[in-house]
Amino acid sequence: MFHWLEQRPFFFAVLVFVFVSFAGIIEVIPDFAKQSRPTVGTKPYSVLELAGRHVYIKDSCNACHSQLIRPFKSETDRYGMYSLSGEYAYDRPFLWGSKRTGPDLMRVGNYRTTDWHENHMMNPASVVPGTVMPAYPHQFDNIADLDTAYAEALTVKNVFNTPYDQDLDGDGQIDVKLGNYEDAIAAAKEEAKAIAADMKNQKVKDAVANGQVPEIVALIAYLNSLK
Repeated sequence: MFHWLEQRPFFFAVLVFVFVSFAGIIEVIPDFAKQSRPTVGTKPYSVLELAGRHVYIKDSCNACHSQLIRPFKSETDRYGMYSLSGEYAYDRPFLWGSKRTGPDLMRVGNYRTTDWHENHMMNPASVVPGTVMPAYPHQFDNIADLDTAYAEALTVKNVFNTPYDQDLDGDGQIDVKLGNYEDAIAAAKEEAKAIAADMKNQKVKDAVANGQVPEIVALIAYLNSLK
């Protein structure tokens, strides 16, 4: 049979292609399926974080910032551990990005604080001299849309089986509570209070104390979750 194949290069090439393709499928698919599952510690976004993600998209932050650290030393030295596919399990849509006018933000929660983000969004040049990033003072006045964020969380829970109201790490505690509308909104406002406590802007503090959540608070919640 081998002698017959050696005399017929076309059939020999087809057979080699079939074998290589089959071996590749056997090797790649199981690992791909494993890597696409949520990595340990990855949790769904809270309602407040989702509201902040909406602000991030609305104000086109993803036009200048990527959220994808490539496995190169130049990238990991600057931004931290390279990105894993399972870290995006609950991202809809993905915000990988293809342009970096500003730095990658995949792990910004590891090295920037609430106070830094507050100053940066109000006056970028005050913390990054020479930056081309514009200021976003409207985020300190506009109120975040918690209703839409809750609707998204409920949708992905019901349609995509996103594990809200579950104990993901086995410690006996629910990791990200959703529950009903009233409880979810109340939890988002409590989360907002914790963030506002670390901010200096009195107008923002007063708004949160009165049960409102400015966009800047929601955005910071989202940025702090990127680790």
